[in-house]
Amino acid sequence: MFDIVTIGHFAIDFIKPLVGTRLRKRVGGPPTYVSLSAKKLGSSVSVISKVGGDFPAKYIEWLRRMGVDLSGLKVCEDSKTTSFLLRYRPDGERDLILKGRAPPISIEDLSPQLKTRAIHISPIANEIAIDVIREAGNIAPIISLDPQGLLRRFDSDGRVSLHKMGELDFLRQVKIFKSSEREIKILTGREDTAEALRKIRGYGVEIAIATMGWKGSFISFNNKIFHVPAAKPRAIVDLTGAGDTFIGAFLAEYIKGKEPLWCACVGAAAASFLIERVGPRGFRGRRDVYRRAVDVYEKALILG
Repeated sequence: MFDIVTIGHFAIDFIKPLVGTRLRKRVGGPPTYVSLSAKKLGSSVSVISKVGGDFPAKYIEWLRRMGVDLSGLKVCEDSKTTSFLLRYRPDGERDLILKGRAPPISIEDLSPQLKTRAIHISPIANEIAIDVIREAGNIAPIISLDPQGLLRRFDSDGRVSLHKMGELDFLRQVKIFKSSEREIKILTGREDTAEALRKIRGYGVEIAIATMGWKGSFISFNNKIFHVPAAKPRAIVDLTGAGDTFIGAFLAEYIKGKEPLWCACVGAAAASFLIERVGPRGFRGRRDVYRRAVDVYEKALILG
């Protein structure tokens, strides 16, 4: 029995951070950041993912040393690993270019023997079909979704754009929803973030979260909306994986029975440590994360 299983592609990220000019090659993708964030807070973690034959063996060895179970990882030798070029601009926005894509994840990749308290589903390059989300609801009592990869479209040069989806009934399988503010607006067709959160919850989602970078996040549950401010980092070096780190920490607390507002504050604190370094190297343990989370919790506001 695992605490949290993340479904989605690992990635090879080529990052041009806010500090410096040299490209940094790092292991990335939601299975990396969600898993390591939750693991640092005491959760047992596993993944369902696919990579290509070009996925470095040292990444696999490092992830295992960090305590990530990789029994659900499939290496497709004749394929490429999903990879991105990420260039951050001074305004904090980024250019995201797809350079390679691993094979999709299907229902057949979900083992009937899988036992877990929560499943987090986070596609990054259209690798997860809707039927996988529905099937996951038959495996775990808690389904968490980040829809980023469901909204993405890529042109011939790999540049990403976001597009609205059609039917959203699959959200009825989801208990916890997390996306960026821009993504939730596109997904719901609502320009007001509060209205977008309410629309998501209208499908039966218990907790809906919209992250907003340095502006913090909005979280909606029990028919209320709260603003959770961003935790203050010592420096902002690389924003890659901040949203995944947020939800990984959130879930690690949530499965312990903690209230959603506190879980979001822990998520904000964990993300603030991550962005102080390039790639998945800035994770901190429970003591440090809780210390910053307390500061965030004291500043959280109820909006309505």
